[in-house]
Amino acid sequence: MDINQLNEHFGLPGVLAFHATEGGLVRADITTPHATATVYLQGAHLTAWQPAGHQPAIFTSRKTDLKPGKAIRGGVPIAFPWFAARHDGKTGPSHGFARIQDWTLAFAALAGDDLHLTFTLGPNDLSRSLGYDHFRLAYQLTIGRTLTMQLTVANDAATPLVFEEALHTYYAVGDIHEISIAGLDGVSYLDKVDNFVKKLQHGDITVTGPTDRVYLDTAATCTLNDHTGKRRIVVAKTGSTTTVVWNPWEEGAAKLADMDPTEWHEFVAIETVNAAVDAITLAPGATHTMQARVSIEELSA
Repeated sequence: MDINQLNEHFGLPGVLAFHATEGGLVRADITTPHATATVYLQGAHLTAWQPAGHQPAIFTSRKTDLKPGKAIRGGVPIAFPWFAARHDGKTGPSHGFARIQDWTLAFAALAGDDLHLTFTLGPNDLSRSLGYDHFRLAYQLTIGRTLTMQLTVANDAATPLVFEEALHTYYAVGDIHEISIAGLDGVSYLDKVDNFVKKLQHGDITVTGPTDRVYLDTAATCTLNDHTGKRRIVVAKTGSTTTVVWNPWEEGAAKLADMDPTEWHEFVAIETVNAAVDAITLAPGATHTMQARVSIEELSA
């Protein structure tokens, strides 16, 4: 659909409107009674969510290149069917093809104070060239005082579908030096900045340098304590047994062409994931659903 068709079929006056960006992408601007948000059809990519009375909860780089086929830096990239590099050793786009493809908006409605959106993605020329021809994805967003992101994968093949997936969420913080993440005490993780050495988390997570940790076999809720912002961001999940915590730090950010060198202290990624030993093997005809629900609370002094 073009912009006019999207607005005619799905637009909601004062709530949901579609616009074309200068770079050629299509953006949905959202205003509900309790939140504002922005979603791009490329990647079904949420780039902003701000509940009323709070600072923005989602970080997107000011330097990201909003053009067709270019991955957006920040927000909530959807990684599928592999996380990071392709898990079977073959070549392909970093984090898979889902985040650089246009998704189809299939449903939009305001229910109470929440806006419900459903995006779908099926096989296309790019996915087929990479060997993925029998899958369907549905991504449901519920936007309001809380944010719910739900990704469902269906296997239409006659053989099992093995895949990794992630909601690679960048959370905005006042200062990376003044945050802590609770919920993963006692969980084992692979430390990607230390040659994938397996380690055990002790207490809350603090970020004091380049951080890229893959926490395994955990469905725990994570609480991001943003002390500078005087709030906590609570990330509860289902259908996910991997959690990734990432920040590139100063030296890593300097290597990212789509991130301002000063932005690394403004976010931390807490990712809802199934990857590595927690990759999904989906039987023929089966579906799998992964969900993250995000809420914000005031942080007591």
